[in-house]
Amino acid sequence: MSEWTEFAGNKLNLILTELSLQPLEQSQADAFREYLSLLLRWNSRMNLTAIRDEEGILRRHFVESILCARLIPSGINTLLDFGSGAGFPGIPIAICRPEISVTLAESQGKKAAFLNEALRVLAIAAKVHSGKAEELGSGFDCVTLRAVDKMQAAVQSATQLIRPGGSMALMTTGREVEKLKEAAGRAFTWMVPVALPGGEDRILALGSRAISSPA
Repeated sequence: MSEWTEFAGNKLNLILTELSLQPLEQSQADAFREYLSLLLRWNSRMNLTAIRDEEGILRRHFVESILCARLIPSGINTLLDFGSGAGFPGIPIAICRPEISVTLAESQGKKAAFLNEALRVLAIAAKVHSGKAEELGSGFDCVTLRAVDKMQAAVQSATQLIRPGGSMALMTTGREVEKLKEAAGRAFTWMVPVALPGGEDRILALGSRAISSPA
């Protein structure tokens, strides 16, 4: 572990403060430091994320995911991270919102192995589904999607996994968000998108599924 990585939790809090966001509790900052160290080690031998520098991971992956965790509505008990990859935003949600039961769905075996190791090292009470998210059935209070392959098709599939009255969180761009909303269908009502830190037109769109299907 590099000296920089050793103090990554503190660096992450400095970045959050710089962005006028509330810093993490120390235990949470420590968990993110361990997560970063593990991610860098595994990323050196397999392609978990195209962003490979420490500060880039903190500013892009971690800060975006922390903001998502904080903006997900209260009262969420179960959450599915659809196509979790390296664990964004599912693992940060599990760190920041321990009251939520998080499932990380990842069909690629090597990435699923990384997720299982991350949960073991971080001692997080979440679980990994090493397969397609569609196999899990419906009933989740919230489904998150970020940088998923064939995103529009994934959004269509995700709608079937959300209980009536549940939520969908899309981490995408302003250019793509309307296509994804259309893919979700008429059952969802959307809040005004929130700009994610760092520019590049990245946003978080939160939608709520109607309790009854629209006519």
